Amino acid sequence: MHESNTHNYKIRTANSLDCQKLAVLAAQVWLDTYATDGIRPDYAEYANSTFTTAYFQSLLKHSDYRLLVCEQADMLQGFVLVNLAAQYQTPDNGYEIDKLYVHRSFQGKGAGRALLSRVASHYGTPMWLYTWTENTANQFYRRLGAKQIGTLSFEAFGSTINNNVYKISTVKHL
Repeated sequence: MHESNTHNYKIRTANSLDCQKLAVLAAQVWLDTYATDGIRPDYAEYANSTFTTAYFQSLLKHSDYRLLVCEQADMLQGFVLVNLAAQYQTPDNGYEIDKLYVHRSFQGKGAGRALLSRVASHYGTPMWLYTWTENTANQFYRRLGAKQIGTLSFEAFGSTINNNVYKISTVKHL
């Protein structure tokens, strides 16, 4: 474990036994982030149809993806999904952090940083990611030293979703 991992998080590669817990955590974090006014039918449909055990099992079999989990006492507290093939504008921006989801009780306690540190040690830097402009995670990425390198927008749920794109060249230990 890394020195910055003061909470003794265990970071390891996900396996098929993790997939049910990953599905529940992903739905919970997604809804906490995007359903700020409550659960709309389209949000419920998206969360229930996207974040499934089968979805995570398929990611484990996909050669471009790596999935790491963060746990303490065998309890899932977060995960990071890495897409080694995705690029943003140029290969110089590295690979994509597709998802970094941390249970709300462990946000601000080093789990996300521990996951990203492990990713950097396994796959190197730089890495890039995008996050909704309204997401409180923007502050986390800036504290880590991520630099905003662009924006991405897409249509979903009847709205335009605006996102900041960040490049992480090193993972700062706070």
